[in-house]
Amino acid sequence: MQEEFSNGRMWLDRAIVLVYAVLAGLSVVGFTMLSEWAFDHFEALHDHNRWLVLLWIPAWTAAIVWVTRRWFATAGGSGIPQVMAALDPTLPAARRHAFTSIRLSLAKIVLSAAGLLAGLSIGREGPSVQVAAGIMQHARVWLRPHSGISEHALLVAGGAAGIAAAFNAPLAGVVFAIEELSRKLESRNSGLIIAAIVLGGLMAVSAFGNLSYFGVIRAPTLGWHALLPGLAVVLASGLLGGLFARLLAASLTGLSPDRFTAWRRRYPVRFAAAGGLAVAVIGLASGGATFGAGSDAVKHMLAGDADLPALYVLLKFVATWLTAWTGVPGGIFAPSLSIGAGIGHDVAALMGLAGNAGIGPALIAMGMAGFLAAVTQAPLTSFIIVMEMVDGHAMVLSLMAAAMLASLVSRMISQPLYAVLAHHMLSAPAAPAASEARR
Repeated sequence: MQEEFSNGRMWLDRAIVLVYAVLAGLSVVGFTMLSEWAFDHFEALHDHNRWLVLLWIPAWTAAIVWVTRRWFATAGGSGIPQVMAALDPTLPAARRHAFTSIRLSLAKIVLSAAGLLAGLSIGREGPSVQVAAGIMQHARVWLRPHSGISEHALLVAGGAAGIAAAFNAPLAGVVFAIEELSRKLESRNSGLIIAAIVLGGLMAVSAFGNLSYFGVIRAPTLGWHALLPGLAVVLASGLLGGLFARLLAASLTGLSPDRFTAWRRRYPVRFAAAGGLAVAVIGLASGGATFGAGSDAVKHMLAGDADLPALYVLLKFVATWLTAWTGVPGGIFAPSLSIGAGIGHDVAALMGLAGNAGIGPALIAMGMAGFLAAVTQAPLTSFIIVMEMVDGHAMVLSLMAAAMLASLVSRMISQPLYAVLAHHMLSAPAAPAASEARR
């Protein structure tokens, strides 16, 4: 003990890690502000002349995909599979920076924000994982070769700090590190890793306050009368979430034999423009409800004053799938929460339980936890994220059961999405050909 306290260099290494955790958290805070600014400008454009989106969205989507494939090939998509690929023990150390680096973090921030400026159905939470992991990884430059703090530990801490800061939920970051990124934290540095995760998350708390993102759910006591609607929400979330994950896996790996996949492989930029046009048409058909992450729609549903189209779940489902299929940098966490909320809202409406006074908000929260768990197959992380975002501590058991059961249903339909995508990235060529990126 005395030797540990007297080892100044060891404490300097730990201080370096914690400083980088602060920087990682602040980068996500800046990313959040830039994303909100970008989507606010898109909404202003849409309010000014909604028909402009038929040109705006395809043009921006094509430009984003061209830039991504030309200079930042591994910045496309969510960001979580990239971090999982970088953590793969079989990956040579020289290739790790192909998936996480300061350069990719900066590109991810700019390109994901550009996607929200375009009005695409993406979230910033998944990209925040790659952003924070790339920054934390850079701490290795300043650490001693024999410091005992591995690059693996830094990536886990950074990725989890990204989730913690993105959702303003430090506990969710710790659980995400264990459940999704690393089944077992390094015992020697587990305390330092958890401290870095929490510190990164506290940067968001410091910037935005210790407030629940979607407010507070005041749900009544859930008795036996809530069993049938609750099961309906969970089963629908599990089935649709499993289908969504399977659809994304087939689309993003390019293993499907259909002609659209062949066209995407041959002309990725043209495909992106067509996908952007489809997203624009869906957005117009929904009255603008499917544009962006969908957070505002969730807030209105929980408040009981949502004015959404009858087919909101289907339209948001398709818009998010098409957006991801184009290959733009952007996550699916926030859109998944929106789709799940729509499922709970629809079930509550069908059974006459809608409204803030009934159990409608509870069903919406269960749908959010269930659909996110079904898509990611990370039920613990999913229910904790929802619990912290709606201050639903009184619903811990309900949210946990919804996430667990929905994830179980999803596993019967699809393999774990992020693991499939990470494996595909590891087995794919290092980068697309330059000539392909120009098409």
